[in-house]
Amino acid sequence: MLRYILRRMLWLIPTLFVVTFLAFCALRIGTDPLASFLKQNPRASLANIKQYKSVNGLNGTIPEQYFHWLRHFVTGNWGRSIKGSTPVWPDLKHAMANTAVLGLFSSGLGIFFGLSIGIIAALRQYSKFDSVSSTGAFVALSIPPYISAIVLQLIFAVYFTRWFNLDHPFLPTSGIYPPGHHGFDLILRVKYMILPGVVVAIQTLAVYSRYMRASLLEVKNSEYMRTARAKGISERRVIFRHALRNALIPVTTFAALDIGAIIGGLVITENIFGYPGMGVFFLKAFNNGDYPQLMPWLVIVAIALILFNLVADVVYAFLDPRIRLA
Repeated sequence: MLRYILRRMLWLIPTLFVVTFLAFCALRIGTDPLASFLKQNPRASLANIKQYKSVNGLNGTIPEQYFHWLRHFVTGNWGRSIKGSTPVWPDLKHAMANTAVLGLFSSGLGIFFGLSIGIIAALRQYSKFDSVSSTGAFVALSIPPYISAIVLQLIFAVYFTRWFNLDHPFLPTSGIYPPGHHGFDLILRVKYMILPGVVVAIQTLAVYSRYMRASLLEVKNSEYMRTARAKGISERRVIFRHALRNALIPVTTFAALDIGAIIGGLVITENIFGYPGMGVFFLKAFNNGDYPQLMPWLVIVAIALILFNLVADVVYAFLDPRIRLA
């Protein structure tokens, strides 16, 4: 397995090279860094423009510009943003940390409760619980995140405030801390994360409950399960030692890709709640045509997806001993 992991890690290098080159070409064709610079600095002199083009390697062809960017990127020089001329890494690191916290919080809730509901629904097929959970999952999947986000904001920030005559909203609807707050406060951080976390968890819970139910039903009715029962093994042991372990295999693929994609940012949810994560970072950089910010964002997202794909393969081998990674 170690050899397999090392080989996959080595493949990460050419994969990232191809992905970043194609993305760089698309960004340079679709955006004009010089025009963005002039928009942010309308009084820039000719000397300033020449200096900007030289520093950012904008004088050559697109492949030459790409290798100029790549050389600086791998040496840790991620440059400065076009708007504000601030270093890229500190802002990106802050956004990535915020998204990771929100993503793990919401995905943890959604996956845990989603798998639990799916397991119970499969074990009690056609029961009232199965019918209610299936209906609830379809309803949750049919509601777009921006609708559920706005509804929750209205309920907890507007109506609860009126009904209970509160001086402040029952739950905050924007940011990660109140204005002027300094330092880390766990209680405040969780309080500000509840609403965006619930919005993401609703969708996650619905998806995983349906996946888990379908996967477990397929495994539960398979031939080797009937053989295990025929040997006199207790139903509890058959379910937890055999059925669940095999039913989790297809769910693992979706979970790994889903968690990897979270690093890219929960664009809609973060934008609605003003949550300063990777989604908001991407939207601001894209609107400004700020490719010095967009390219590192893309690299981090690509690495996250590839690494979590690798995690899924490794978990496969753990869940099913018949799978061998070489």
